[in-house]
Amino acid sequence: MMYGFIETQSEAYPVEVVCGALEVNPSGYYAWRVRPESERAQSNRALRERIDAAWIASRKTYGSPRMTAQLQEEGVPCSENRVARVMAESDLKARKTKAFTAQTTDSNHSLPIAPNHLDQDFSATAPNQKWVGDITYIPTQEGWLYLAVWMDLFSRM
Repeated sequence: MMYGFIETQSEAYPVEVVCGALEVNPSGYYAWRVRPESERAQSNRALRERIDAAWIASRKTYGSPRMTAQLQEEGVPCSENRVARVMAESDLKARKTKAFTAQTTDSNHSLPIAPNHLDQDFSATAPNQKWVGDITYIPTQEGWLYLAVWMDLFSRM
């Protein structure tokens, strides 16, 4: 990392001056420039390329756990910690999707609003006095299903 900094500053300042300021031997810098990339660095670079491709294919939604599972499924040996580290170095983060909330009413209207006859009093002394209802949405592969329920507050049936 220090040698990389020296390399970026070598255009503006002489290498010996930058090495002297950082208290680094210039011969170490020149040896670093011709030294081949380590096996681990080559492996990390190849892994980073695979992660970049898989991350884009996932529409930027995969974090390190799913990314690790995807890579292992493809036959790439890696651990979740290593994938998390490489993703962090590349600043790749899973995009969080917003949870779906169904919108059932349009409150921007001038129509009359039904009165609240129960006024939070859910006790009934005889059958068929008070009925309540609710609706829920169920996601399926074919689309949304709507389930409506009606209940007599006296018998709970």
